[in-house]
Amino acid sequence: QVHVVDAGGGLVQTGGSLRLSCSAPGATKRSNTMAWFRQPPGKERIFVAGIAGDITFYADSVKGRFTISRDNANNTVYLQMNSLKPEDTAVYYCAVDRDLLVSRRPVAYEYWGQGTQVTVSA
Repeated sequence: QVHVVDAGGGLVQTGGSLRLSCSAPGATKRSNTMAWFRQPPGKERIFVAGIAGDITFYADSVKGRFTISRDNANNTVYLQMNSLKPEDTAVYYCAVDRDLLVSRRPVAYEYWGQGTQVTVSA
């Protein structure tokens, strides 16, 4: 069992930045995959960014604005979010799979954090 803790959300103005963190002791290895998804109010959970080994992959809507990175020494994955827009408002979830995979499908991931709210004001 992997315990996933995501944090770092908050309220920010359009154009601002936030950094989310995801702690998953024992899972933040290069052989694992970690990803961020988000769920806007009343909508489905959708893929944002992922890191599998040294491979990073992003949703088109966040390319060039968001960066996912891994700190193996601290067992943490980060999502740096810049140039935030109101449409980025959502609950953001960290997801972990113990295999290497490049997947944008929520069902592919085994473990999930509790979610952290990101609100971008206009």
